[in-house]
Amino acid sequence: MSAMEPTNGSGEYLAPTAELAVGLRLLPQDGDDPETTERLTRALRRELGELRGTHVRPAPTGPPPPGAKGDAVTVGAMVVALSASGGVLTALIETLRDWLGRRGVRDRVVVSIGDDNLELEHATDAERAALVQEFIRRHSGSDPS
Repeated sequence: MSAMEPTNGSGEYLAPTAELAVGLRLLPQDGDDPETTERLTRALRRELGELRGTHVRPAPTGPPPPGAKGDAVTVGAMVVALSASGGVLTALIETLRDWLGRRGVRDRVVVSIGDDNLELEHATDAERAALVQEFIRRHSGSDPS
């Protein structure tokens, strides 16, 4: 073990934690209202921030305008960094499904990993379960059922 490898204070080697970046885009039923979209995005971001193994932040849209003091962000968009520990992607998807179900309106959330997208919306439970299982299988290498 080199002096640069992380340890837990007892000298035991800690394996590096890989992360998976997941993009989320909230598409509310009344998507023309940026105030409502921002309010819903903050509520969803807070709820996702309570999941273990996640770090949630607004998704930058590109370089900030000259003189700006931060990144420009797209209303309704966020990035969730997931730890590589098992089940975090499944927990994220289930939390999104639950959140959408509690909303009781036709909001949608687009989940993106690289170029692969999963759009969660009002579908039958069986349709939604099949889509979710296939998406998770592609990105976690395991069957979530």
